[in-house]
Amino acid sequence: MDLLSIVKSINDILWGYILIFLLCGTGIYFTITLKFVQVRKFKQAMKKTFGGVKFGHKAGKDGMSSFQAMTTSIAAQVGTGNLAGAATAIASGGPGAIFWMWLSAFFGMATIFAEAVLGQKFKQKVNGEMTGGPAYYISKGLKSKKLAAFFSVTIIIALGFIGNMVQSNSISAAISSNTNIRIMVGVIVAALAGMIFIGGVGRIASFTEKVVPVMALFYIIGSLAIIIMNFTNVGQAFKMIFVGAFNPKAATGGLIGVGVKEAMRYGIARGLFSNEAGMGSTPHAHALAKVNHPAEQGLVAIVCVFIDTFVILTLTALVILTTGALDGKTTGIDLTQKAFTSGMGSFGGPFVAIALFFFAFSTIVAWYFFGEANVKYLFGKKALTTYRWLVLVFIVLGASLKVELVWELADTFNGLMVIPNLLALLGLGALVKKSLKNYEDDFEEKN
Repeated sequence: MDLLSIVKSINDILWGYILIFLLCGTGIYFTITLKFVQVRKFKQAMKKTFGGVKFGHKAGKDGMSSFQAMTTSIAAQVGTGNLAGAATAIASGGPGAIFWMWLSAFFGMATIFAEAVLGQKFKQKVNGEMTGGPAYYISKGLKSKKLAAFFSVTIIIALGFIGNMVQSNSISAAISSNTNIRIMVGVIVAALAGMIFIGGVGRIASFTEKVVPVMALFYIIGSLAIIIMNFTNVGQAFKMIFVGAFNPKAATGGLIGVGVKEAMRYGIARGLFSNEAGMGSTPHAHALAKVNHPAEQGLVAIVCVFIDTFVILTLTALVILTTGALDGKTTGIDLTQKAFTSGMGSFGGPFVAIALFFFAFSTIVAWYFFGEANVKYLFGKKALTTYRWLVLVFIVLGASLKVELVWELADTFNGLMVIPNLLALLGLGALVKKSLKNYEDDFEEKN
C-alpha cells in the first residue's frame, strides 16, 4: 500500500465519521445555544464589519483593528479552497457537495462566533506583544496544557507546513505543468512571502487590509459576468446542487458515480478547508482585534464565513455548473480554469491564475502568522527564525508535488487540529453564551 492509499484510508475514517459528527454537532449546539446568532445578528454583524471602515491603522504589539483582523481572517479563508477546493468537491462528491458546504457553513457561522469570542477573552500579552488563539483558551480555559500543546503542534504542521504546500502547489499548477517552471514559481512565491514574514504583525495586517478587498472584488465581478452570460443555466445548476445532495448520480446523469456519503464527506471537508469554521485557525487573528467587547469580533467572524462560502465559493461552483465544464474527468484547479475559459475565452486561464495567486498568496501569509503564534506559545520567539525558514522550504517543495497527495495530507492534519479545538469550544460553551448575553443586556444598547 503506497502513502496516498494510507492517507486516504485515514481520511475515510476521520472525515467519513468522526469530524462530520463533531463539526456539524458543534455548529448545531452553538446555533441552538446562542439562539441562531448568525441569523438574529446578521444585519448588525454586517454593520459592525463594514460600518465606518478606515484603512491605515498601524498594527503592532497591542494588536490590530477589527477590520484588519477580519481581512487577515478572510486572507486565510479565501484561498485555494474557493477555487481548486470547490472544483475538487464537485468532481469528487458531485454538485451536491456544495449543499453540504452551505449547510456546514451555516452552522459554522455560530461555531466561528464562539471561536472569536474565546480568542478575545483569553488573549494576553507575552513579552510585551498581544497574542491569542486556541492554545490559550485551551490551556487557560480548559486548564489542559497537554491538549493546548497538541493543538499547537498540529496547526504548525497543518497550516504552516502542509497547508502552505497546498497553496504553492495550486499557484504553480495554475501557471504551468512544467516541473522546472513550477519549482521556480515556488521560489518566487517563497521570496515574496519571506519579505512580508519578516515585517511581523504590522506588515501582515497592512498587506491583508489592502489586498483582500481588491482581490475579492476582482473575482466577484469576473464570476458574476460569466454567470450572467449563462443565466439560463442558473436554475439547472441549483437543481443539480439540491438534487445531488441526496441523489448524486441523478444530479449528473451518472457522470459522477458517487453516493450521499461522498457528497457529504467532500462537501464538509472542502468547506472546512475553505471557511475554517471550527478549525481553530482564525481565532489567532480575531484575538488581536481592538474591540470594546468580545462579542463584537464574534459578529465580524460570522461575516467572514458568509463572504468565504456563501459568496466566493458559491460563485466558483455556479461558474463550473453553468458553463457545463463538469465532465467527470477534470478536477481541481484544472476544472476551474476549464470553466472560466469556457466563459471568458482565452482570458479565462490567466484570470484564474491571477485570482488564485492572490487568494493563495494571502492565505500563505495568514497561515504563516497563525503558525507563528503557536511556535511562540511552544518555544518562544527564539524559534521563529527556524520556523520561518522551514515554511519557505515547504512553499518551494509544495510547488512541484502531486496535487492529490498534498490535498489528502492537508485533510489529515486539518482534522487532527480540529479535534482539540472543538473539545475546547464545547467545554467553554457556557462562557460564550454568557458573553453574548452580557453584550446584549449591557453593551449593545449603549453602542
